[in-house]
Amino acid sequence: MPVSVTMPRLGESVTEGTVTRWLKQEGDTVEVDEPLLEVSTDKVDTEIPSPAAGVLSRIVVGEDETAEVGSELAVIAGEGESTGGGEAAPQEQAPAESVEPAAEPTAAAEGTADEVAQDEAPAEAPAPAAASSGEGTAVKMPALGESVTEGTVTRWLKQVGETIEVDEPLLEVSTDKVDTEIPSPVAGTVLEIKVAEDETAAVGADLAIIGVAGAAPAPAQPEPKPEPKAEAKPEPKAEPKPEPKVEEPTPGMSYNEPAAETESSAQPAKTEQAAQPAASTSAPARPSAPAPGAGEEAAGYVTPLVRKLASEHGVDLAALNGTGVGGRIRKQDVLEAAEKAKAAKAAPAPAAAPAAAAPSAKPAAKPQPSTKRGTTEKLPRIRATIAKRMQQSLHETAQLTTVVEVDVTKVAKLRVQAKDSFQAKHGVKLSFLPFFALAAIEALQTHPIIQASMDLDGGTITYPAAEHLGIAVDTERGLLVPVIHNAGDLNMGGIAKRIADLAERTRANKITPDEMAGATFTLTNTGSRGALFDTPIVPSPQSAMLGTGAVVKRPVVVNDPELGEVIAVRSMVYLAMSYDHRLIDGADAARFLTAVKERLEAGNFDSELGLA
Repeated sequence: MPVSVTMPRLGESVTEGTVTRWLKQEGDTVEVDEPLLEVSTDKVDTEIPSPAAGVLSRIVVGEDETAEVGSELAVIAGEGESTGGGEAAPQEQAPAESVEPAAEPTAAAEGTADEVAQDEAPAEAPAPAAASSGEGTAVKMPALGESVTEGTVTRWLKQVGETIEVDEPLLEVSTDKVDTEIPSPVAGTVLEIKVAEDETAAVGADLAIIGVAGAAPAPAQPEPKPEPKAEAKPEPKAEPKPEPKVEEPTPGMSYNEPAAETESSAQPAKTEQAAQPAASTSAPARPSAPAPGAGEEAAGYVTPLVRKLASEHGVDLAALNGTGVGGRIRKQDVLEAAEKAKAAKAAPAPAAAPAAAAPSAKPAAKPQPSTKRGTTEKLPRIRATIAKRMQQSLHETAQLTTVVEVDVTKVAKLRVQAKDSFQAKHGVKLSFLPFFALAAIEALQTHPIIQASMDLDGGTITYPAAEHLGIAVDTERGLLVPVIHNAGDLNMGGIAKRIADLAERTRANKITPDEMAGATFTLTNTGSRGALFDTPIVPSPQSAMLGTGAVVKRPVVVNDPELGEVIAVRSMVYLAMSYDHRLIDGADAARFLTAVKERLEAGNFDSELGLA
C-alpha cells in the first residue's frame, strides 16, 4: 500500500518549508528512516527520513518549492506497486502558468512558492522551462521564517556573467538570527544582480536574473531561446568564476564556544556525506551533485571565497571534510582548519626551545595585527539585533548581579577520575559545565522564583512547570542561545550530550527554531575564555541568568578536622547571577546561589555520571 510522505512540523511557529534537495529520485529504493530529502526553514536545514520502506514512486514537491506543514511531499510504494500516472501534470503545468508574475508583496509565502515552482522546472525537465519568457528566470528573496519579512544580501557568490548550476550557491542572505546561502533555482548565466551587497530586500522581491548566455549548457536545451536571453545581459561574460571578484573575507573569525568545552567535531559532515551518494541515475539534469569521496573532490563545487580563504591560510582543500550540505566545504571549515594548523605549529615550539636556550624556553610570539585596524564595516544584522535586545532588556528590567565563590575541588577530582570512562560511554568530553548545569537545574526546582516570569499589567507571576535551560554559545555570527528543554529530566550524561549536540549544530547553523526558543533560565560559561566572572545581562522575558567563571587553583583557608584552619590549594570558581530585581529579591538570589554552591562543594555526582 502506498505511503504518503508529508511535510513535518519543524517548529512551533513554522507553517511551511522549502525542499532544498531530494536525496532519492523517482524509482529509487529507500529503507525505513533512510534520509529521503532535505528541507529548509527559518533557522534549520534538516533531513527528512522515509516513513516506510519501498520505492519512491512519485515526487510531488520539487526542489526549491515550498510546501505547507502537513502537505504531501512524495509517495512511497512497495515493490511492484503503482500510484497512478497522473503525477507529471503538476510538474509540467507550473511553467505554463508562470509568466513571471509582477510582485506579490501581500502574499509572500504563496507568491514565493509559485515563483520557485516555476524556477524548479529545469531540474525536473532538463531544459525548456529554465527560462521564463525571454528575459531569464528571476531569483526571489525566499521566505526565511513566518515572521521574517525581509533579508539583507551579505555576499554575492556569483557575479554578472558567471555561469551557475542548479542548486549551486548564488548568494548569502542574513536575517534576524540566520546567515544562509540561497541556491540557484536554475542553471545558466547570471544576467543581472538587482540587489547589491548590504542592501535589504522584501520577501518575494527579485534578487537576480539568471538566463542563457552563449556558453550556457546547450546540449540540454533544444529550444531556441538563447538569443532573447543573451540580449538581456549587459555584460554576457562566459568566463568561469573569476576569484578576484570575491569580496574580501572578514578576518579574525573564531570558533571558540563559551557554552561548551566539549570540543565538538564535524560529525554532521559524515552523516550528510553518507546520504549524498543516494543521487539517482534518473536525474540527468543534476550535474552539480557532488560525487562521493573526501575533500574538495567530494564537495563538488567550492565557492571562490572558500578557495581564497584556503589560499590565504595555506589550507589544503583536498584534506578537508566539509560540514556543508552533501559534504560541501564551507568557509567555516577552512577557518577551523587554519586555527588547528596554528595551534599545531605553536605546540612544538616550547619543546624545541630548550635545545637553543633553556632559560628562555617560552619566547612570546608577537601577535599579528588585525586587518580590521583602521577600517569601517557594515554592522551585521545579527549584531544589530543583539544590540537592540540587550539594550531593551536593560531598559525594561531592574537588573542586579550577585556573586558567590565556590570550592569545586571534589568536582575537579571526580572529573579527572571519570572523564575517560564518561567519554567512552557517552561519546562527549566531561567538562565542568554539566556539573554547573545540573546543580543549577536542581536549585531551580526548589527555588522556582528564579525562573518565574512577571506580568505587571496582568498582576500575575507565572512559575514554569519544567526547567528549560538556555546555553549561551559563541559563534562567528554572534552569541546564540539554544535551549535544553525539560532539562530536569536529564542526568549528567544526558545534559553533557545535549550541550555538545546543541553547541555543534548552533555553530553549523543547523539548529531548529524550537531549539532556540522557550528558555526559562540561561547559563553562560564565560570562564572557558579565562574570565573570573562577569555581570551577565538577563535576556527578556527570562528573570535570571547564571555566569560561570574560570576554575582556577589558588591558596585558600580551609577547616581541617584535626589541624583546624589551614591554607591549602583548592580549585575555586566564581558564580555570578544577574536577575530582575523587580521580581527576585537579593535574599532569593542568595538562597539559590547557596543551594548551587552546597551541591557543587559536596561533589556527590557519582550516581549522576551514569557509569554504574
